Amino acid sequence: MTNFDEKEVLLLADIKQLPTRDQVNPELTWDLTPIFQNQQAFEQAFDGVMEQIDALPELEGKMAHSSDDLVKVIETIMNTIRPAEKLYVYASLKHDQDTSNAENQALSGRTQNMFTKLESNIAWFEPELLAIEPATLNQWIETESALKPYEHYLHTITDERAHVLTPAAEKLLAQAGDALSASSNTFGVLNDADLEFPVVEDEDGGTVQLTQGVYDQLIQSTKPEVRKMAFKQLYAVYHQFRHTLAATLSGNVKTHNFEASVHHYENARQAAMNANHIPVSVFDSLVTSVNEHLSLLHRYVALRKQILKLPELHMYDLYTPITGEPQLSYTFEEAKSEALKALAVMGPDYLSHVQEAFDSHWIDVVENKGKRSGAYSSGMYDTAPYILLNWQDNLESLFTLVHEMGHSMHSYYTTHNQPYQYGDYSIFVAEIASTTNETLLTDYLLKKYPEKQVQAFVLNHYLDGFKGTVFRQTQFAEFEHFIHEQDAAGQPLTAEFLSQHYLALNKKYYGDAVISDPEIADEWSRIPHFYYNYYVYQYATGFAAANTLAQRITSGDTAKRDAYLNYLKSGSSDYPINVMQKAGVDMTQTAYLDQAFAEFEQRLNQFETLAKTM
Repeated sequence: MTNFDEKEVLLLADIKQLPTRDQVNPELTWDLTPIFQNQQAFEQAFDGVMEQIDALPELEGKMAHSSDDLVKVIETIMNTIRPAEKLYVYASLKHDQDTSNAENQALSGRTQNMFTKLESNIAWFEPELLAIEPATLNQWIETESALKPYEHYLHTITDERAHVLTPAAEKLLAQAGDALSASSNTFGVLNDADLEFPVVEDEDGGTVQLTQGVYDQLIQSTKPEVRKMAFKQLYAVYHQFRHTLAATLSGNVKTHNFEASVHHYENARQAAMNANHIPVSVFDSLVTSVNEHLSLLHRYVALRKQILKLPELHMYDLYTPITGEPQLSYTFEEAKSEALKALAVMGPDYLSHVQEAFDSHWIDVVENKGKRSGAYSSGMYDTAPYILLNWQDNLESLFTLVHEMGHSMHSYYTTHNQPYQYGDYSIFVAEIASTTNETLLTDYLLKKYPEKQVQAFVLNHYLDGFKGTVFRQTQFAEFEHFIHEQDAAGQPLTAEFLSQHYLALNKKYYGDAVISDPEIADEWSRIPHFYYNYYVYQYATGFAAANTLAQRITSGDTAKRDAYLNYLKSGSSDYPINVMQKAGVDMTQTAYLDQAFAEFEQRLNQFETLAKTM
């Protein structure tokens, strides 16, 4: 196998350009052949699934006669969804490795259309299930052994009895799936493939093509002029398209509000949270608690200004390490070794599966032209839990690797301990697994490096992580809820309206110590999570819960560690709130939030003391 020098790949002509996909070292790409060996295998599977989908309407009206009939219908549907998910995941991964590739775009589009048809052809299922008398259904579950494995699955549907429409109405909504997701899809293509950013100057005085990944690196530069230039150049592009991006976001919000309304929810937030059986009080408690502790964020921001000795602190100054040049950097190979050491507290079984991820090409490492920005873990019951990265040799990328590995290990333990119907988990618990790993990495680094400079850097990273996850994501959650409420009230979500409110919210969160630059008013236009339907609050609740879980894991009590591993194994076999209670965190109460803010304050105190001695 050919070995490529990464620097050779990235250095093109006089300007640093991203490599095309075929220029990337294959050792740094994921291997998707275990899913489908080649395109022919995909096409054969696709044709087979389409035949199964076409046959699904024949089941309509045939499941309410007996428990045997219900079992047959459920199993037939499951046996269709399962291979369809495999096709979808494969196409999605192929698409994201190069979003500009026309064949990958077509592959992704075909599987999206496939799922639209699938959802349309089973839209009758839930209404028919709910038409069965509750007493009859409960009797079937108690007496029919073949239905027992589906008991919780059936209850998750019947619990939503008041929000399921007639079969005809549900089918019509399913058929409209592509149209309803058009705004979100348009934003994705624009943000990942079509927006062109200028060539800018890097820290060394060289020229580099600005991308999302390069921006994330430059905004952390220790040179103020580099940070400022990257910030202004990036937002100049988004500002140019702000009206289009306001239209895509508005269309997406309207979709959420429409779907909530037709399903008889009070609002889109209730609809989104009910999907995971999360009380809305969890959202409200988070926002209230964060607002009560904004003084801690203001204090940290003011400290940043003081230590950096800046006459003015701008939004583009919030990501550079306060302690100066990073003392810790990692190649991907070095990061793998550090990840294993940091996660050793999880026990040998957990570590063996992390090693498997490294050895089996589950990870797509470096950024290439057209590759989806950011990072994620993705897969399904019959695939590996793949990880997409856009690697930079810095501490942040190590944290990202450990974060996404938390997701992948969650998926691994779930799929290897639950049947297919419970082989996934809700978004609410997903972010807890990933952030627990980040917290363990922080503890590991603080114990490993006694040097003041490194201690300060790691503490700075933790405080920045808390700022970015608890405070920032709650800011996003507030904004998301506001725009859904405003749209429901008939307020047009114009670019000017969105930017005006976003700027005011930003000023409230960061306080007087930082200048909320005019460009930050457009930040809403580049946040993909605003298209995810009340997703972001779960980053904040997850971080706070992870704080408690990490303390339990590192206590040395193997029973507490095992309780955490059991949470990873639970999948969707119980409601998320119950799963977390078994793991040791009651998220219907505020104690876990109080503990998280106490930890932030303690480490802020520690950082302040350390900074005075350096």
